[in-house]
This record gives sequence, structure tokens and C-alpha cells, in this order.
Amino acid sequence: MRVVEWIERKRQGGKLTDEEMTQLIQGYISGEVPDYQMSAFCMAVVFQGMDDEETSALTQAMADSGDVLELPGVPRPVVDKHSTGGVGDKTTIALAPWLASIGVTMAKMSGRGLGHTGGTVDKLESIPGFRTNLSASEFLRQVKEIGVAVAGQTGELAPADKSLYALRDVTGTVSSIPLIAASIMSKKLASGADAIVLDVKVGDGAFMKTAAEARELASRMVRIGELRGRKTVAILSHMEEPIGYAVGNALEVKEAIDTLRGDGPPDFTELCLALGAETAVLAGVADSLEEAREKMREAVQSGRALAKFAEFVKAQGGSPLVAEDTSILPRAPVVELVRAHLDGYVASIHAEATGRLAMRLGAGRATKEDRIDLRSGLVFRKKTGDFVRRGEVLVEIHAATSEAAAAAVPEAEQLFTWANSATVALPIVVGRVDAAELQAETEAGRSLAATPESAAPGASVIAAALAARDHAYVPYSNFPVGAALQLRDGRMVTGCNVENASFGLTNCAERSAIFRAISEYGVAGMDVVAVAVAADTEGPVSPCGACRQVLMEFCRADVPVFLTNVRGQIAETTVGALLPHAFLHF
Repeated sequence: MRVVEWIERKRQGGKLTDEEMTQLIQGYISGEVPDYQMSAFCMAVVFQGMDDEETSALTQAMADSGDVLELPGVPRPVVDKHSTGGVGDKTTIALAPWLASIGVTMAKMSGRGLGHTGGTVDKLESIPGFRTNLSASEFLRQVKEIGVAVAGQTGELAPADKSLYALRDVTGTVSSIPLIAASIMSKKLASGADAIVLDVKVGDGAFMKTAAEARELASRMVRIGELRGRKTVAILSHMEEPIGYAVGNALEVKEAIDTLRGDGPPDFTELCLALGAETAVLAGVADSLEEAREKMREAVQSGRALAKFAEFVKAQGGSPLVAEDTSILPRAPVVELVRAHLDGYVASIHAEATGRLAMRLGAGRATKEDRIDLRSGLVFRKKTGDFVRRGEVLVEIHAATSEAAAAAVPEAEQLFTWANSATVALPIVVGRVDAAELQAETEAGRSLAATPESAAPGASVIAAALAARDHAYVPYSNFPVGAALQLRDGRMVTGCNVENASFGLTNCAERSAIFRAISEYGVAGMDVVAVAVAADTEGPVSPCGACRQVLMEFCRADVPVFLTNVRGQIAETTVGALLPHAFLHF
């Protein structure tokens, strides 16, 4: 093997072939490629990146490094769901049996948690008697008989990923999006799924802190799935506050059961419906997302979803009585109530800090050797937007000892920020990525690449407007818009639309960009040479009258304006042509 040559090629921005990538991974697993060479390769990837084909080749090589689950005789297609992790994320526990109750085959391999709470396997093991260490034959038989099984991931499933992640963890190469995408998708490919639904978290409590990062990861994973013959869809869901009310293993199982009864938290219920609808459509159980949602709602109302959960629990050795009586779940001996010291509205709940507190209470692991206290955690009584009176309970602390509970109170109080007026919580689903959308973006990129040299400023300002659209805050209209201004010296200033519960206070993307440019550079420093506006519209987007007036106030009438949509359709005009009879200043 020419490993040094491959490292140098990658360092210089080149790429490895499928065969070379396979040899590299096989050599690493066999010990022929030492850690120091693989870490050098990973660092080269961090700096130079990998294109979709190269990332796909790495993913397949890692998937092929161990066992690949075949699932013979199981009704097809089999759909797998993966979450990038979040605070209070108990989705699989509710969603797997829920989907099985409407005819979707769910064969799920899950892991244990390292961090703020346990993983899906840890949470399920809080049910008395529940087994996750199923043999391959037990797993296969259960999926055939009842349509759902959730088992612990074996060490022989994509072992190259396990070794490579451990190396990346100690060499500062975890944050590379191609490497993250390959890590996640290698396990999905090895799990035998025909289609994959991804839940990519974004925000304070997520690994991806910004919408742009989350969308990039989601897009990369969708492309890998499609290149490897798996229908793949990604949902972007916000992690600015904990999902639902419960954070902790047994506490989250109870909340999942409540949801299957129809009494779940609104945000968690909506997340399950959104992910479940995508899964049902990919599985062919429904022809549309709305039809899938209706089938899921009916399964809850009729009791079929809860009955399937009980059947699932019984099949894996657990007590099916938990479906009717959640009091048999482990319960913490101490429950401390944290009360509000003032009247006001909850403006936010810090997700990441919530996770850290739950881990210190024993709900998670700081190291792989730590034991989890399945009883401990937090249960919120109030969420973002709620009005709270002084003395009302904000959150319950479930702890093993009185000392641990008392020590957690000051930290629990700091989880909340306050406002004098109601704050509207973000919708739980903030984006979606599928193959059709990525294809449209590719076609749009091709049309920009073919733009004549004289129109090059248009290409760059359009790209900036499309990127700015990802940051829009649009919980009311669900209509994100991005805008960009290119200045004479090459600087790019972007803006997005920001909505408000008082609709008159909403700000359009074009005005956001103009006002930001004035704030940063002053009117004298604003020599705009091109403007772009981007949205998801049938044709190129059309600015509102107010934005046209503002553009006329701060741009010359002959400045070109590029109006576009996510499918790459572009209309070129000028600031003056947008509003030929504008108000003029004297």
C-alpha cells in the first residue's frame, strides 16, 4: 500500500479512489496502517475535506469492515431512523412501536449513551426485565413476528468506525463533517436498512450549533445514502431547549409511553409525527406525509400504538404491564421541587446545561465505565413561552440522595432565562433535506457555474443569499428568505427574514441586510454593487414594496438585483426598475 502517497495527495487537495479507500480502511483494521498514518490522513481530511463520492467510498469501506445485517425473510422495505443526539431525545422508544403498529418494519440497532443521558438501549433497560442483548436469530425472528425490534449494537457492526472514532477523539479530528457523516452512515449501511430517516439536531444542546452546519451534515448524509442505493431523508430539529419535559432514562420512557397514549408533550409528539410520516412514506405505507400522520394519529386513538409497545416490550423480556402502569419503572427516592422566585415568562431553557446537570445527577456517563442511575434526572413543569407565577414549580429534580438534590437546585434555577412578555418557542422541525432538493441545488449550482464572466458578481451574491436563507426565523409563515448585498470592495453582507408574534414587527431579509450593512459600515461605507434575494417560490422571488423602497434609499438605481429561488431560476433587474416611482429624499 502507498499510504504516504495517499496522505500527501489528500493533503494537497486530491482524492482517493474507491479501491484505495477500501485498502486504507482494511489496512487500518488489520494493523498494517498504524495510528500515526491514519491520524495524518484524518487531519488532511479536516483541512481539505472530501467530496461526496470520496465520503461515500469511506462510508462503504467502514460498513464492510465487519458484519452486515442481511435480514432475510423480513418484509421490505426496512427503514432505519437515526438521531444525532439531543437532551431528552426518547424518540425511538415511542416511534419504533408506533410505526410498527401501522405496518412499517422497524429493525433498529441502538447504542448506549456517553454524555448527558443514557442512549436508547440504557433507557429501554429501565423497563423491568427488558433485554437488548439479542442474538442475531432472536432479532430476526422478532422483526418477522411483530415488525419491530431494538437491540444493542454489536462490536462487529462497522468496527472500523469504532476504531477510527477513538483515534479522531484524541487527535482533534472529530469535527470534520465528511468524517462525521461517514461515521454515522457506515452503521446505517451495515444495519441492513433499505431506507434511512435522519434527525439532525441543531442548537444549544446539539453537536451542530448552527443551522448552516446542521444542513451541511444532513445534506452530506443524504447524498451518501442515495449514492449507496438507500432512499434517505433528513429532518433538522431544534435543540435550543430539552425535547419534551423529561430528561433521564426511566423518566423519558414514561414520557414516551404517555405519548403513545396521546398525552405526550406537544413538541415531542410533533417530532415523532414528522419523523414517522417521512418513515412511513419511504416504507410505502402511505402515499403522502399527511396520510402518514393521519394513520399515526389513528393508531394512538385506537390504542394500537400502545398495544404494539406492550407487545414489543414483552417480546424482549420486559414487563408489558409498563404500558398501563408506569409506576413499575424505577423511581428516584428523592424528588426536589424548584420553584420560581418571580412572576414572568420563560424566555428559554438552556439545553446543554440541562444535559450537564442530568449527567451529574447520574442520568448519564462521563466515561464508558460509569454506571447510570436509571431513576435520576429532571422533569420540567414549564417550557419556553409559559407564564409563571412566583412560587410555581419550574422543574422537578429526581435524585438518589437528598444531598445530590439540594446541590442541584442552584444550577437548576440557572437553566431558565426570563422575559416580561411571551416568547414564542421555535417549531421543533426547522428544516428538511431530501434527494430532490439536493438535485435542485446542484442544478442551480451548474447554472451559476455557466454564468458568463461578466456576470460573476451575480453568482457570488446569489450563493450568499441562498446561504443566508438557512438562518431565517419563520415559525409563523414557514417561508424563509435570504438576501445579500455585495459591496464595492468585495465584502458581502447578508440578511434573512425574522418574524415576530406581532406581525407588524417582522423584518424582511432585504431590510435585514441593508440595516446590518448600515450598522457595521455606516451609510458612507455602503457602496452596493449587487443585490440578491432567494426563497422557495415557484419562480424567482419578488421583494415586497417596503423592501423596494428601502433598497432605493440606500442603493443606486442602476445596481443589479438578482431574484432567485432554490431551484436555480434567476431573474435579473435593477433597484430602480423594482420601484420606478419611489419616495425620494432631498
